[in-house]
Order: sequence, then structure tokens, then C-alpha cells
Amino acid sequence: MPGRNGPGSTAPRIISSRTFPGPIRRRVAGPLRSKRLEVLQAQTPSDFARGKADETAFSGLDNLSSRCHFPAVALSKLERLRELIRSYGSCLVAYSGGVDSVFLAHVAREVLGDKLLAVIADSPSLPRRELEEALSIARRFQIPARVVKTAEFENPNYVANPNNRCYFCKHELFEELTPIAVAGGFAVIAYGENASDVGDFRPGAQAAAKFQVRAPLKEVGLTKQEIRELSARLGLPTADKPQMACLSSRIPWGEPVTEEKLKMIEQAENFIRDLGFHDVRVRHHELHSNVKSLDRCIVKSEGNDSTIQRFNAVTSLARIEVGIAELPRLLAGENFLRVGEALKKMGYAHVTLDLHGYRQGSLNEAISLNGRRAI
Repeated sequence: MPGRNGPGSTAPRIISSRTFPGPIRRRVAGPLRSKRLEVLQAQTPSDFARGKADETAFSGLDNLSSRCHFPAVALSKLERLRELIRSYGSCLVAYSGGVDSVFLAHVAREVLGDKLLAVIADSPSLPRRELEEALSIARRFQIPARVVKTAEFENPNYVANPNNRCYFCKHELFEELTPIAVAGGFAVIAYGENASDVGDFRPGAQAAAKFQVRAPLKEVGLTKQEIRELSARLGLPTADKPQMACLSSRIPWGEPVTEEKLKMIEQAENFIRDLGFHDVRVRHHELHSNVKSLDRCIVKSEGNDSTIQRFNAVTSLARIEVGIAELPRLLAGENFLRVGEALKKMGYAHVTLDLHGYRQGSLNEAISLNGRRAI
């Protein structure tokens, strides 16, 4: 009998998937502008940290399919991923605690059991909170994990920060992982590149190819959105985790990467996130100027001759990006004053807010990448 949401109704129909682990989702189904509208209520990383996984949420493909409305194509890709990983026999996963690597490690653990090892690289470019969270997730989901120290900062090519910096980082990583895989008898090294990364500027993929590192998520065609959706159904706390590139990515190409800069960036981003902001980037820029003022110059006298030495003064500028929907809150009340004062105490001479909000690869906007983008 036709009713408000009956067969003959044109009113939107609300479908709630709150019973599933992960973020709360509500779908509006119906002839709303002839499209299906999905609204995702964002949760912060702290929300996920407090959440608990539903241990029974996924005991097989049929169970997942029956419990939720999910595209058959994604389920098919998940099954192909399991078959692919099963064919490895054993696998070492380059693990970072991000959306892709957590999903990959979790599925590999489910398929391979103790023939899986997740290895996370620890270096100054990895925020301490990210390291702690990655290890916490591994413990929670019984993923065997190991931490190795990497030495990309000893490579002048990496420190110089060219546009293919990621190649040198991944090269160092895979160079460290190879002997671990050999010693542990792991047949395959895999990392979390996915199908959405195809076409992006990814120098790290060149290093992966050199070391014959597999990208199973990409090989079965899983996109970022599909990985997030599947992660939510699996109860993984990273389902809606913000994109988290390494700290070095906050520094424009051509400006040297130093540990001091990375510590400033990490401290600044932590402060802003602790105010409740979700998508946060602090882009670190250097401002150069020829200083002629007496308080910045040294006058040398030799006999009757005096010379003035000019110094190229360098000051740091923080360009803050937050999610576009979060901009009003950052500008409201005293938030912007608190952030400005805090970052200046951290060593930034200038603190600015990017009115375009957070977007992936914003540092690439000032240079040409032949239409490609990087993280």
C-alpha cells in the first residue's frame, strides 16, 4: 500500500547503516535530482581510536554481502584480492597505519595468518602519533608488526627535496625490507598503492618496480573509495582517516628537508588537531630577503677600510590548510588567535590561513607537473 516511503512514494528514503562498524552513514534513496545521495557524518581520528571493532562483522564474503547494501563489483574485487594474496603463500606488507596499508595488512592477516608480517618504517618524516596509532591498530587486529629505522635523511638526494623525493624515500624503504623478507622467508613484498593512484605523479612506484614490490590493491582494481567502504564494513578504524602523507610533503620542492622543520610542522599540526580539526596541513615555506639594516649586518674594519656583509635572512611561514567546511570554525571566536600565537612560539615568523582549504598536493600548484598531481 503506497505510503510515505511505499512503492509509489517519491519522497526520499533514509537508509541507516549505524549497525555496521565504522562511520555512521545515511543514504537518501529515491528520485532526488535523479541521483543517489550519500551523506557521510565525519568522525575524527579520536572517535575511531575510542571505537571498538565488531569482531563478527566479517566472517566471509556472504556474511558481508547479506549485512549491507554494497556494490557487487567491490565484493568481487575483495574476493579477487584474497585469492591473489593467497597465491603469494607468504607476504611482507609495507605498513604505515594509513587507510590502504591497514586494509591490505588486515586482509592479508585473514588469508595468510602468521605468514604475514607488517613492517613500518620509522624516520623523522613519520609523526610520532602516526607511529603509535599504527602499532595500536596492529595489536588490536592481531597483525604481526615490526618497526625498522630508515636512513633516507643520510641521502643528500632526499634532503635536497627534488620533485621525485618520494623515489629516494621508497628506495630506502624497500632496500630495508628486502633482506627482512629474505631472512623471514616471505615470498612477496607488497605495499598499499591502489587503483585511484594510477595517473598520479608517484615516483615511489618507480622504486617499487625496481624492487619488484607488488601492489595487490591496484592489481585487483580497488579504488580508494572502495577501500574506505570495505574498511568500514570490516570495522577498521582507518575507514575515514584523513589522507596522511609524510611530513616532508609539507615542504615545497627545492627547499631542503631538515629534521628541525619537520618537528615544527608536526608540533603545529598536532596543536590544530587537538582543537578538534580533522583535515589539517601546515605547509612550511621559507621567506628569503637581503637584509641591509644595521642590526642584521656585520661591519668589518681593516685599517681604514670598512665593508658591510649582507646576509640572506630566512624566516619561516606557516600556511595552514583545514577542511573547507572547518574554515568558519577556525576563524570563529579566538581559535585563529590561539593558533597564531602557538605557532609563533614554535618558531614561525608568519602564520597564514589558506582560504581555499585543504586539498591534496596544494604545493604542486605553483609548478608544472604536466597535468599530474602528487600527494
